Amino acid sequence: MSTDEASENTQLRRQLKAYVSQAQQNEQKLVRFQEQELQFISANGLAELINTLFFDYRRDFALDAVTLVLIDPEFEIRRILESLGLHDKHSDLLFCDDASPIMQLFPNEPMARLGRCDEQTRQLLFPNNENHLASMALFPLVRNRQLIGCLNIGSAQQERFIRGSATDFLERLAAIVAVCFENAFNHERLKLLGLLDPLTGIHNRRYFDQRLDEEISRSLREERTLSCLFLDIDHFKQFNDIYGHHIGDLVLQEVARLIKIQMRQSDVLARFGGEEFAVLLVQTDENLATEIAERIRQQIGSHKITLDNNTNLSVTISIGCTTLDSNDESLTTVEASQKLLMRADEALYRSKQQGRNQVNFFKFGT
Repeated sequence: MSTDEASENTQLRRQLKAYVSQAQQNEQKLVRFQEQELQFISANGLAELINTLFFDYRRDFALDAVTLVLIDPEFEIRRILESLGLHDKHSDLLFCDDASPIMQLFPNEPMARLGRCDEQTRQLLFPNNENHLASMALFPLVRNRQLIGCLNIGSAQQERFIRGSATDFLERLAAIVAVCFENAFNHERLKLLGLLDPLTGIHNRRYFDQRLDEEISRSLREERTLSCLFLDIDHFKQFNDIYGHHIGDLVLQEVARLIKIQMRQSDVLARFGGEEFAVLLVQTDENLATEIAERIRQQIGSHKITLDNNTNLSVTISIGCTTLDSNDESLTTVEASQKLLMRADEALYRSKQQGRNQVNFFKFGT
């Protein structure tokens, strides 16, 4: 064999070795992406799906930043997250009130965009990330030919995401993320339809009962305070009799809105039935619960509801309040739930018997 032939064979072997190595790397990459896809698809609920994206995916692929921007003009997605207690737990989950900022990122057509991470884009898509990002990969999320948001990945390495790089795996992953999030939100939307009061838009008694058991169980286990308010609109029947049921509905809607203003994100508000509302105040003792109840009473009492004929209606509310004794180890969750509701109801009865438009507190153990 000549020297030229030997040299050529050596070069061919090197090329073959390089091809085999590249093929093995691609196979390993494919396996990793398939495993990640399976994690997204098998996520049990919206909370797990979000954790998979922002923690597992970011860790497994050694990414410096991962954010998800969703277009939410009606605040529907944010309301769902609020109902699940997830609204403020993920700083990398971002929202746009309209599609224009996202559409500007993909001016021609919704295709993956890779390259240098400029400051303007970093502030828009990675506002809470403190790492220096040199390169980024942006993937539009499209469902039913409509842009619903974008998945954004950032790296401190300038060469990590380069224009023209193969993006097949990432584009497929972004498509799966879009489908999984849409399915998860639709699932939560259907659940909420059975847990919301259609008139006031707040939760119904079914939801309240579920959360009551959860919060009491947590309070007894962790020895945390939990307070309950029962609120009843004074002389509500008169609004229906004098002005009609449509005005009665308006009063219910306004009262629900005013109560919600005084509540924290961790609290639970529900329409308990008719003109009665119920509130769970998490990690709230007797003094703070009474203070919150009084603020609600004053807010409603000072508010005027203006009708179409410029008539102003004044509404007052009676409130009963009690606080769970989490140190009573003999109580079961069921017993504590029944006792908490009974004490709050007795406190409400006292407020109405003593002239209405007032707050009464009933000691839990009495």
